[in-house]
Amino acid sequence: MTPEPAISIRELLAFYLEAGVDCALTEEPVNRLAEPEFTPAPREAAPAQPVRPAPLPLPLPRTEPPAPDAAVASAREAARTAPTLEGLRELMERFDGCVLKATATRLVFADGNPLARIMFVGEAPGRDEDIEGLPFVGRSGKLLDRMIGAIGLDRSKAYIANVIPWRPPGNRTPTPLETQICLPFIQRQIELVDPDVLVTLGNPSTQTLLGTREGIMRTRGRWFDYDTGTRVIRALPTFHPAYLLRSPAYKRLAWQDLLAVAKALRGGAS
Repeated sequence: MTPEPAISIRELLAFYLEAGVDCALTEEPVNRLAEPEFTPAPREAAPAQPVRPAPLPLPLPRTEPPAPDAAVASAREAARTAPTLEGLRELMERFDGCVLKATATRLVFADGNPLARIMFVGEAPGRDEDIEGLPFVGRSGKLLDRMIGAIGLDRSKAYIANVIPWRPPGNRTPTPLETQICLPFIQRQIELVDPDVLVTLGNPSTQTLLGTREGIMRTRGRWFDYDTGTRVIRALPTFHPAYLLRSPAYKRLAWQDLLAVAKALRGGAS
């Protein structure tokens, strides 16, 4: 085989020109076929490892509220064993069977004279009552004071409480279960006060304590018997002061109810 003639420098340069190579990149020739020398890249510092937060402790198991039947039974047992009003208050302070206690600021137990002959019972505390820990101290309380003052009474001659002793969140209506849980406490409270006259203020307290399903328009002004188990107390429903603030036209009927209460306290016939 005849070897190919060697390419001259002139011919090589002519080839480069035809290929478009018209300048040199470096002053020294570079052998592109030779193995490049390996220069290790400078070693960078290892990136800092993120600090992992300590694992959060596992949440404690939630304490579920007692079953409804158990809560009602617990309230009944606690109320039954209270020997005095002060003992009943202490039991209620420790009682955890009603969810309303967790959202209320404090227990609203009662106000007035526990030896009074007349007892007024409303439904539940509101915002002002929750703050002060006393029933009927807001606008409706001031109206109640004027109402009983009109028949010669004040808080030193009356005892005032609520069926529900803890404020429902946002002043919402208590649920039937919450009412049933709290009922034994107000029943025992009435039994310990032992008034001659019981006045239920508004529809909820009237239906809860007197066992009626009729509305306040039909029950107000009518005398009922409230049986404590040891004694029968005369009970008279009337409008709640908060309702009278919204519907002042019914104050005339409330005044008639108060006159009936005053007559009963004087020993007159109903």
